[in-house]
Amino acid sequence: MIEYGRNRVGEGARIFDPVTLGFPSRDRMGNEDYLGTIIGRDAVLRSGTVIYCDVEIGDGFSTGHNVMIRERTKIGNHVAVGTATVIEGDSVIGDHVSLQSMVYIPTNTSIGDRVFIGPNAVLTNDRYPPRGQAPLQGPAIRDGVSIGAGAVLLPGITIGEGALVAAGSIVTHDVPEQMMAIGSPARFVDLPQGMRD
Repeated sequence: MIEYGRNRVGEGARIFDPVTLGFPSRDRMGNEDYLGTIIGRDAVLRSGTVIYCDVEIGDGFSTGHNVMIRERTKIGNHVAVGTATVIEGDSVIGDHVSLQSMVYIPTNTSIGDRVFIGPNAVLTNDRYPPRGQAPLQGPAIRDGVSIGAGAVLLPGITIGEGALVAAGSIVTHDVPEQMMAIGSPARFVDLPQGMRD
């Protein structure tokens, strides 16, 4: 394991090299004494995982291979981050979240509890790229949301509690709670029978 800064990993962790913890953000480069990565108990970190400084992660965390988690991210308990997923930082992720392989989470995104995001889903935070003009704001995903494979979410939108985003959909507006977004651009329909809370 390669370590930068001051890192803390709870007991029961299984770490498969090479894993990097506490990698310095741009404003930490050149410093040696800074808060690195904090991870709770029973983590599984697979080879190629890189976690930057100022990241706090709860218990029962796991990564696939070649995962990157950028600085100032806070992740809850029992979160799984799939292979080749990128979390760009300054984001908050709740408990019992599953991010499948090759998910992209941009800076300034919030994800609630019990959220599933399917493979190759892309969340965005820049309305007029490549200008990168402030404010960069990722989506807000509320509790109990499921997002299908290959979906695209535009900047600053909210996915309401218990909503479903169908695979391949392009979501351009807020999705009401307990509704399904489907299509490109996505339209809203009732959840399929048996899926309402």
